[in-house]
This record gives sequence, C-alpha cells and structure tokens, in this order.
Amino acid sequence: MLDDFMVRAALAGLGVVLAAAPLGCFVVWRRMAFFGAATAHAAVLGVALSLALSISVFAGVLAVALLMAIVVNVLTDRGYAMDTLLGVLAHAALAFGLVAVSFITDVRIDLMAYLFGDILAVGRYDLAIIWGGAGLVVVLMLWRWQALLTATVSEDLAYAEGYNPRQEGLILTIALAIIIAVAIKVVGVLLITALLIIPAAAARPFSTTPERMAAGAALVGIAAVITGLFGSWHLDTPTGATIVCSATLLFVLLNAASIVKHRSDAH
Repeated sequence: MLDDFMVRAALAGLGVVLAAAPLGCFVVWRRMAFFGAATAHAAVLGVALSLALSISVFAGVLAVALLMAIVVNVLTDRGYAMDTLLGVLAHAALAFGLVAVSFITDVRIDLMAYLFGDILAVGRYDLAIIWGGAGLVVVLMLWRWQALLTATVSEDLAYAEGYNPRQEGLILTIALAIIIAVAIKVVGVLLITALLIIPAAAARPFSTTPERMAAGAALVGIAAVITGLFGSWHLDTPTGATIVCSATLLFVLLNAASIVKHRSDAH
C-alpha cells in the first residue's frame, strides 16, 4: 500500500496536521505567528548546513530552529523589541541560508522543494520521520496541556498553580521547532506557518473550550490535506500550496457560517 505515492502523501500530510493544528492553537492564543514564521525561515539555513555537513536535513533544520528560539528568548530578555528582533533574524537567516546553498556545488539541490514542499516525493523514511516527530509533539502537548494553557492565560496564575511559564514556553518552542523540521518535506518552510495558524483560526468561531478548538483545528487540517491532495491531482497545481489554499477556503467558509449563525441567533 505504501508503494502508492498518493497514499504516502496523504499519510505525510495527516501526520503533520494532527500535530501542527493543536499546536497552532497555542500559536494563535499567544500571538506567536511571527515567531513561527521566523523559525520556519531559519530552516533554510538548516538545510544548507545539513547538506554541507552531510547530515540529516531533519537534524539540521531542528538544530537551527532551536538555536533561533534560544537566541530570540535571550535577546528579548535583554530589552530588544520582539517584532523587530524576529524581523531581523528571520530575513537574515533566510538570506544566509540561500547564500550558503549557492556555495554547495557537489550536491544537486531542489531549492523549491524545500521552500514550498514536495509532498508527492515523500518516501518511507520521510514518513517515519514525520510521524515520529508529530507523535513526539502530540505527547508533549498531552503531557503539558494544562500547564501550557495556564501559562498562556496568565503567568501569575501559572506561578500560583506551581508551573514555570518560562519552562512551558520552552516546551512550546521545542514542539514548534520539531513540527517545522518534519513539515519541510510536506509544505516547505514558506508555508508551514499557514498550517499552524489557519486550521486553528478556522476552528475558533465554533469552539467553546480550548480542547474543542484543538480538536476542531485537527479536523480542519485533515480536511485541508485531503481536499488539497485531490484538488492538486485534478487541477495539476503545486500540492503544498493547494493544501494551504484548501485550508484558507475552509477558514472563509467557517467564518462566514459563524457570522450567519450569530445574525440568525440575534433575530
């Protein structure tokens, strides 16, 4: 069954969104969208280092993403404005990564596959990496769910409940770095932030609890992957981008349905 490239593509996409969508809820709640984008852009530098050192792309991207997060946390504590800092680091890492890639002449590089993903080329090894990383993120989310929620609502409340907000933020950062590293094959570094944010934002209008929003985001993500794959197959369009387009259309439809529902309830 896994010899069918469409089946492998579907499994890869589902593996990513099942972890990325619930994690994206915290990105939305904490307003970390720019942080996610900055970390994703840094992944290009990780790809270049991986190819130069002949190591796993997953390991290189994960290392650079974690380093990016640590640098941001350290410099923010020293008084730098978060949005300015992320803007500088994101574009600097992307530029240095692109320049570094240009120096690698002994390895053939499909840069577009890393920037926008190549889900149809996912192999068995890639599936193992994707599901292993996604499974680790899901376990982290389940293990620290209450602590992460409390720290997201209020740092003072977190301290009162016996949680360390900085530690929870670090766990969230690690989970984000893992997702970016495993998703680079699916949608690429330029589109992974969309899979984090759009399903969570789409599920928000119909969610009454954080748990329902996380579950709803996962369902939206699954629907986006399935419709995106079929849409790409029939329309002959880039698969990663089509998946994101499907998620966006679901976001528009669900928000429109929410507006109609509120207006009908008001009358």
